[in-house]
Amino acid sequence: MYTGKHAYLRPLQPAFIMAGTGEIVTYRELEARNNRLAHLFRNRGMKRLDHYSIFMENNNRYLEACGAGERSGLYFTCVNSYLTAGELAYILTNSQSRILITSKLKLDIAREALKECPQVELCIVVDGDSESDRIVGLQQATVGLPATPIADEYAGTAMLYSSGTTAGRRASCGRCPSSRRRKIFRCSIS
Repeated sequence: MYTGKHAYLRPLQPAFIMAGTGEIVTYRELEARNNRLAHLFRNRGMKRLDHYSIFMENNNRYLEACGAGERSGLYFTCVNSYLTAGELAYILTNSQSRILITSKLKLDIAREALKECPQVELCIVVDGDSESDRIVGLQQATVGLPATPIADEYAGTAMLYSSGTTAGRRASCGRCPSSRRRKIFRCSIS
């Protein structure tokens, strides 16, 4: 789900409500979180088509972890939260993930897996604090990063919304099957 449109049209409407806690996150808040994490990815040198993994239980930061990758043009793997450290390490290595996003609840398993995964440069703990250069808390890592979209957001899967006839149509580079119907936009990345 691209939250940009909803953050513009209905910023104060809940994007989701956590059943267990009743926490409400509005589209505006989710959009800002997505953007900050997308900026963190770019600041860490990740570029379009790079890979990261998400290893956490049902968490209030899960959609943010997915949305930031979608708007950055990154691949991401959502890893089953019941896997062992060895299984997680295999997936991280096989997917060539450079970043792992996890939670405090799964951090012990993630630490064990990271011992076997030197290619994982950073482990982001969504609800925890920074421990080292390699394991950082999401809040500390994204402080000071802009809540606005990254400059080349439309190279990924973002939707373009404006006040003209292009509202709601998917940006296309001409190579996608949906673009054969009618070419509206041209992709600047080749």
